Amino acid sequence: MLPAAPDTALDRADEAVDLLLDAGRAPGQILVLTTDAAHPWQQHEQSFGAERYWAQLEAGDDVFYASAQDCRATRREAVVLAVNGGDTSTVQDALAVALARATTLLIVCGETPLPAQR
Repeated sequence: MLPAAPDTALDRADEAVDLLLDAGRAPGQILVLTTDAAHPWQQHEQSFGAERYWAQLEAGDDVFYASAQDCRATRREAVVLAVNGGDTSTVQDALAVALARATTLLIVCGETPLPAQR
């Protein structure tokens, strides 16, 4: 976990991606998920249309940015979760999605609430 406030979580996620790439991970091995507002790169890519945006996920040859709640089912070796807002249940759901998507490594940028005790 990389500590970050919601307003700095995206910056920390970008730093984590840079570290993963510097360590030798291929861009297509990395998925970045957000808990609230879309990452600026996701917003940029979506401006070209949904079909082209989702085709990038299928191609799997570059870092892919998505909202945890809207990301299609995919698995990547490394998942970076930016906790950039959202209520407790949203963040918990996003964490569950991120865990399900990561095959090797999950990096959480920000604070996650503890699951409710039953």
